[in-house]
Formats: sequence, structure tokens, C-alpha cells
Amino acid sequence: MAGSLMPGMDAADLAGDGPVDRRALRRTLLEHRLALPADVYARHSARICELLQTAFPQLSGMRVGFCWPFSNEPDLRPLVARWHSQGHPAFQALLPIVREPGAALAFRAWSPDMVMRTDRYGIPAPVAGGFVHPEALLIPVNGFDADGYRIGYGGGYFDRTLAALEPRPLAIGVGFELSRLDSIHPAPHDQPLDVMVTEAGVYRRPA
Repeated sequence: MAGSLMPGMDAADLAGDGPVDRRALRRTLLEHRLALPADVYARHSARICELLQTAFPQLSGMRVGFCWPFSNEPDLRPLVARWHSQGHPAFQALLPIVREPGAALAFRAWSPDMVMRTDRYGIPAPVAGGFVHPEALLIPVNGFDADGYRIGYGGGYFDRTLAALEPRPLAIGVGFELSRLDSIHPAPHDQPLDVMVTEAGVYRRPA
């Protein structure tokens, strides 16, 4: 995964001689993402959707979890709505549900005309419906590295979810090149992604 808009940046850069300060790192990464001009954000989001559609055509016939865009995360809704409109009988778009702090996420089916409510984090989620086991997850990142590890918001929800789901879904990270790090210095509980997609390309985790 070569090339970065923050050359040489490493999670340890914010730590000095002590342990990595992930809160400071998240804050820095989020500030970079929020500073994206609206036209650049829209162009990068559209490119990520294009790459997902091209590289993973099988997703249009799978149970796919995605996230409502939050704080300038890539907006995948046009692509998910397109898959929904194609009407493949096996396709389901799923949104995550936070059942309780410290638990793995659950997932409910989503459609463009569905009634939504805002959850405790201010993110829309389906109001009702049974829980569905995803076959693939499109997971936003605040930071990512060449070994497939990500930094999220610190709640550990996706790490717990990937560790708990059996069979494990295909884990596809989605984010912008400005979120690239040399290493996040993963902790033992961090779950690696299988693939990372940015506006610059599709990167598979080294074997």
C-alpha cells in the first residue's frame, strides 16, 4: 500500500517514548478528513463506489453491511441503493445496530424508503426488523495501515463484531488516502481487514 497524503506518518509519531495515544491520533485523522473540500469529498466517495462495484461484483447478490456516512466518511449510499434497485433476490443492504455498549453489533435490513431513527450516536438506523447475519461488511476507517489494521472511533464495535461473527464476513475497509498510516501498532484485540478500498485503489491484506 504505497503512497500517502501524510508521508511517513505513524501511530507512534504522536506517542513520543510512551504508548501510542490513539485518542490524539483519531483526532488528527478526523481533522484531516473533515477538512476535505466538498467537491473533493464527493469525487473521492464516487470513486470508492466505482471501485467497489468493479472489484466486488458479487456484493450485489450478498447480505452487505454498510455504515451511514458520519463525519465525512465515504458516502456509499448511491452504490447500495443501486444494488437494491437491481433486485437481486439474494441481496440485502444492512445497517449496524448498537444493542448495548461493549457488545458486538447487530444488523438489520435497510431499503431507501425505510423509516429510520437516530441512535445514541446521532446516526440513522432501521426502526424494526429481525437481525441478519452479514456476508460482507463495508467498514469505514479513521486510519489504516498496510497490514490491514484500522483505527475507528475507539468503541471497539467492529473488532468485537468481526471476532464474534461465525462465519466471519468479508471485511472491506473504506476510507480516503489521507487516512493511510505506516502502522497503527495494532493491539491484540484489533481485527484485521481483508481488503482496503480508497479513492486510489483496492489493496488486499498481505497473506
